[in-house]
Formats: sequence, C-alpha cells, structure tokens
Amino acid sequence: MSQRFAIYYAPAVTDLLWERAAVWLGRDPASGVSYDGAVAGMERTRLLNLTQSAGRYGFHATLKPPMALAPGQSEESLRAAMKEAAGELPTVPLGKLRIASLDGFLALMPEEANNAQLQDFAATVVELFDPFRAPLKPRDRAERAARGLTPRQEELLDAYGYPYVFDQFRFHMTLTDRLSAAEHDEVLQAAHTWFGPILNDPVTLDRLTLFHEKENKLPFDRIADFLLGG
Repeated sequence: MSQRFAIYYAPAVTDLLWERAAVWLGRDPASGVSYDGAVAGMERTRLLNLTQSAGRYGFHATLKPPMALAPGQSEESLRAAMKEAAGELPTVPLGKLRIASLDGFLALMPEEANNAQLQDFAATVVELFDPFRAPLKPRDRAERAARGLTPRQEELLDAYGYPYVFDQFRFHMTLTDRLSAAEHDEVLQAAHTWFGPILNDPVTLDRLTLFHEKENKLPFDRIADFLLGG
C-alpha cells in the first residue's frame, strides 16, 4: 500500500473557519462528512469542479508536505515525534487572514506579509521532520520539476522533496484549484460572501495537524492534532 503523511496547520475542528472551509470544499477530512447544496450562490457541482484538488487534500496550510515514510519510520514514530516537538514549539500569531489570488488559485493568507516568526517556525518543522521523509522517486521528482521551477526551487526539491520551503515558503490555506480568468471574479465574490464574516478576528497557529493519504489519489484524512506549547 502506498501511503503518505503530511504535517499541516489546520484550525480546530470546532472553529468556524474549519467548519466553513469544510462546507466550501464539500468534505470534512476529520469527520468524513460530505456536503451538498449551493454555497454563496454557487451550485455545488460547479464548486466541486473548481475545488477538486483542494478538497482532496483538505483545508490546511502546508508545513511539511505529503511524504512517504522513510525505511524504519512508522506512523507511531511520527506521532511521537510530533507530540514531542509540539510540546517545545511556541504558538505563532498570524494576525487576520485575507482572501488572495496566489498563482491562479484562491487562498487565505495573512494580511501581514512579513512574519519572521512564522518563517522560522515553518523552517524548523521542515528540518525536524525531514528524517521521516522517504526520498522522492525519480518520476515524482520529474513531474514536480516539469511544472516550472527556479534554480533555487530545484535545489530545495532535491534537498527536501519540496520546492516551497525556507525562503520560498508562503503561508496559505488553499480554497480553489487554479482558476481561469473567466472563473476568477465569480468565485472570488462567492469566497468573500462565504468567508468574509469570519475573517475579522486574528488567527493563531496553535497546533501541528497530521493528515494521512491511505493510498495514492485518495482523499487525505485529518487523523491527529498536537497542540503547541504542551
């Protein structure tokens, strides 16, 4: 069985942001519940077609991207390491989130773009858990590189299995797949209608969240949370 694990930040399952995002994407990766019905005036089938990839991965911000486990590592050892690390890592204030267009898809991003504490935290997580990561298979590496990477991103891809870490990291919580110009304004308006009322309060990154892909191309499930600061 080919399985992968990812270390994300996701809001508490009782948080309105998590609940709204699950309804928007049509699936709650923690409970397994699926949602029907229109959202902010968008018919469900149309919205699902525009959020297929985002819905499969589940609502999150990537810290350590999906990885097969290295030989000798297991889900149990990963959980133990996450529990230990979370007890020592501090929470990170993110401030308010905003809906932004990022490389053609919509995402929630901090209003404050420069957050040194957040960048340091994300880099620490990448380093701490890299021993759990199996090396990229040549085919996977080629597929990633074919999407168009800078020399720096290729360097990071080879070193850490992912090109968007360290200085290339941008905190974001994906809401859609890549949109065409014709789709963008309609979906952006719906996103503002749906998420706008709950974006007035600042957010704190307060946990490491473990997601699990049982087999290639299956939806990711949210399987464990580890609160920061013990």
